[in-house]
Parts: sequence; C-alpha cells; structure tokens
Amino acid sequence: MQRLQAFKYELMPNGDQQRDMRRVAGSCRFVFNKALALQKAWCEADANTKFSYANFFAKRADCPRFKKKGRSDSFRYPQGVKLDRGNSRIFLPKLGWVRYRNSREVPGVVKNVTVSQSCGKWYVSIQTERKVEQPIPDGGAVGIDMGIARFATMSDGSYLEPLNSFKRHEAALRKAQQAMSRKIRFSRNWIKAKTRVQRIHSHIGNARRDFLHKTSTTISQNHAMVCIEDLQVGNMSRSAAGTADAPGRNVRAKSGLNKSILDQGWFEFRRQLDYKLAWKGGWLIVVPPQNTSRTCPCCDHVSAGNRQTQARFACVECGFEENADVVGAINILRAGHARFACEVSGAVMPPAAGTHRSDSFWLDAGVSAVGIPRL
Repeated sequence: MQRLQAFKYELMPNGDQQRDMRRVAGSCRFVFNKALALQKAWCEADANTKFSYANFFAKRADCPRFKKKGRSDSFRYPQGVKLDRGNSRIFLPKLGWVRYRNSREVPGVVKNVTVSQSCGKWYVSIQTERKVEQPIPDGGAVGIDMGIARFATMSDGSYLEPLNSFKRHEAALRKAQQAMSRKIRFSRNWIKAKTRVQRIHSHIGNARRDFLHKTSTTISQNHAMVCIEDLQVGNMSRSAAGTADAPGRNVRAKSGLNKSILDQGWFEFRRQLDYKLAWKGGWLIVVPPQNTSRTCPCCDHVSAGNRQTQARFACVECGFEENADVVGAINILRAGHARFACEVSGAVMPPAAGTHRSDSFWLDAGVSAVGIPRL
C-alpha cells in the first residue's frame, strides 16, 4: 500500500535567502488576495455565480479570508526540489541549497515541499510517498473517555494526566501581553514585544502537539480498535455571555471551563488517532456521547442520579460504584463494539449504551464511524 507522510524541519537560511523567502511569500500572498478579491466581486455582481471553495463547502474550513503580512507566510514547491540527506540540505528553486536541521530520516520519494514562517523562523515540510506492507492490527479494543481532570480515561481503568500547556504558561503570556499593550503600535519595541508573545504561543502549541503525538502513538501501537466519543468541541466551548437583552449567568466560570476544554486538544487527538490507527491496520470508532456517563454498565439503568458528583458514579438501581470516567469509557467501548459489528454485518445501527433512539436519529445526526471498513 502507498503511504503519504510529511516531515517538518527547521531551515537555516542565510541573510539573502531569508530576504528572498519573504519576497516569495509576499508575492504568493498578493496573488491569493487578488484572486479572492476578484471572486468576491464576481459573486456580488451576480448572485448565481458559482465559485469553487472546496474546503469551505465541504465544511472542512471557514470561508476563505484575505491573508495578512507576517501571519502564516508560506509557499509551496510542487516540483524541482532536490534533497541531500547526507549533507542535511535541500535545493529550493530560486533559493538554491538551504541547510536544515536533520533531526530524523526522510523515507520515500519527495512529492512536494512547503516552506513556512513562524515566529521569525523558517520551516520546511517535506511530503513523501513510499510503499509499505499491509499492516496487521495488534492488540485489543479500548474505550476512551475524554475529560479535563483526566485527559483520557481508558476502559481498563488506566488514565492519562492532562498536560494543560496553556495553563502552565498563562501567567507568562499575560505578562508579555500587558508589556506589549504599553508600547506604541508598530514601533520597534512593540515589534519586539509582539515577537515575545508569539514565541510563548508557539511554545504552548509545540508542547501540546508533542504531548498529543506521544499519547496517540502509544495508544495506536497497543490497540487494534479504539472507541471515542463524537464530542462537539465548538458547542462545548461556546461563550455563556449571552446578549444585552438576555445576559448569561456564571460567565466567568464558563470562560475558565472553555479555556480548559480548548487547552486539551481533543479534536487534534482524534485526528491523530485516526490516521495512526489506519497505518497500524486498526480502526477508530466514533460513537455518540449521549448518556455514556449516566448508564450503569451492570444493569443498564439510565438516570442522571447515577452520577452524583463529577468523579463518582453510583447506580441508584443496583448500587454499582466506580469512577465516573471509567464508567463512561466502558460504555463507550460497548457502544463501539455494537457499532463495529453492525457496520461489518450491514445491520441497522443500535443506539449507544443507555440511549433509546429511533433508527432515523442516526441518519439525522449524521454520525460517522471513522476508519471502519465496509464489507
């Protein structure tokens, strides 16, 4: 089977090459903004005009916006790139040979290269293609309940502590932002202060990605099937401020909860599990989250009273007691097994653990099972 994989490295260009990179990125930004302005003008002139925003209409991205100088500067080379692995350098058309920090090997044939800038540093992302043997899944099945107090709780009772990267650097970030606000906009001191803020944000993001990659790699290597909840992070982290006519309540507490939710990176964790399990020959099963933490795994009794506190589960029917996150992970695993069995056999999908829904609910909800093969 063919595998496409990208490898990202830090570039070490000289002064002339940095200037040329900024110039190329500015030219690409100008062309993109000009084309976007023309499309918007055509759309406003004729409401029936059809223009191709493939990612936008596929709900993979927001509506295209104009690019701003210094923000996500990048350009791509679809061909003409040469890679000298032995001397840790790469040939980029119009730029020549550029050295890079060779932290790991680049297996496969180079397909395309993307050069990007972040926090004053330039990076190169090399996409390769290579043939690999058909993987055979190794390990059993596990259900995972995502949370804040515990990042991930497994159905076997083990759990992972959260990293809370943003929370760890929140004080330093606040101090840097306050110092930046006291500077005259676009002055040299303001630019230096802005660079410090960007570096803190970059460090927070790098630490979070490193944690998610290590965690998802370990889980995908030790399990053939992983079941998780289909969490709507956007809805869960929505502001509670309300409007002027109908102001919200507990806005400050909800704001802190939203920060904690977004600090976990649940969607990125799910995305990484998806492709890493596919590389290992495994499956990622996504199930609805309704009542997974309110259903007793012993007697299947569903009640809001079963979860008396955030961490304690006690069934009001049979008296079963366990950590609430562990109970949620067990129910997620049960729902994943049922969904996988029905997908393979082609039968109608049953409801998740403890839920009672009609068959039309699954079609209306648009629930998907990522990575499940259809026979």
